[in-house]
Amino acid sequence: MDNLKVFSGRAHPALSQQIADYLGQRLGKVTVESFPDGELLVKLEEDVRGRDVFFIQPTCPPVNENLMELLVFIDCARRASAERITAVIPYFGYARQDRKDEGRVPITAKLVANLISTAGADRVLTMDLHAAQIQGFFDIPVDNIYAAPILSRYFSQLNLPNLVLLSPDVGNAKRARQYARRLNGELAIIDKRRVSGTQTTMNRVIGDVRGKTVLMMDDMISTAGTVALAAQVARDEGAARILVGATHPVLVGPALNRLAEAGIEEVVVTNTVPVGQDKLIALPSLKILSVAELLGEAVHRIHNNESVSSLFLRD
Repeated sequence: MDNLKVFSGRAHPALSQQIADYLGQRLGKVTVESFPDGELLVKLEEDVRGRDVFFIQPTCPPVNENLMELLVFIDCARRASAERITAVIPYFGYARQDRKDEGRVPITAKLVANLISTAGADRVLTMDLHAAQIQGFFDIPVDNIYAAPILSRYFSQLNLPNLVLLSPDVGNAKRARQYARRLNGELAIIDKRRVSGTQTTMNRVIGDVRGKTVLMMDDMISTAGTVALAAQVARDEGAARILVGATHPVLVGPALNRLAEAGIEEVVVTNTVPVGQDKLIALPSLKILSVAELLGEAVHRIHNNESVSSLFLRD
């Protein structure tokens, strides 16, 4: 492991430190400064020539600032003659813009993939991409690992009775089915229909949730509009308990208020995105699980040219 160098951006230093601790490494010294006009200066404070460099930076809010810092660091390491550069992006921003669903809109996920490759990254390690096909936007290797084992282990320990995995829409049904299989639960789907570009309606549940424990799983919770509305529908259908799980706790805008008022017993997320103490206080039902060991093991295997398939393949 002497050839390994792990650096952290400013987006989530706590997670970076946990990953470094798992690897038995210290985080590399790097200086990141902002000029008065907002431009970034990144300087590596140690030699990376011929080293295997991993830079940990989720592109969470502020998305553009964190993304730019990632790109500048990659360019910096490339020009410092690093042998291999891996961008470790626990949360990949802009992932929802992965197709042209109407005229005159960009495919920003592809643009970001191009930027990362052009900057000089040799491979990408990420978690729970919003759409798996984004891996194909890159011309470099991408390891997309999943938090499902961590979340499934937690919920299985709760021994939830009469469990039903509820998908808030048809698009999320595959994810719900996988968790239903892992947790030995039933499956239900909400009939969600789009009324306009900004409004959707959820009319009924396809399946039985009356008197059941409802668990809703998703890759991220952003404004929590879909989750809160789905919880209301489940409650109207007679659900006894409602729990929610997600990988990425983006939690912006009215998300905390919506979750607090939705009658959700517990919201379980991972630490791919930093969650401030103020959010934990505002939402006491929020529980955070660590993915540091999972990401650390992936870094270890990539560095040693070992298989990581057992970490990212889902049953």
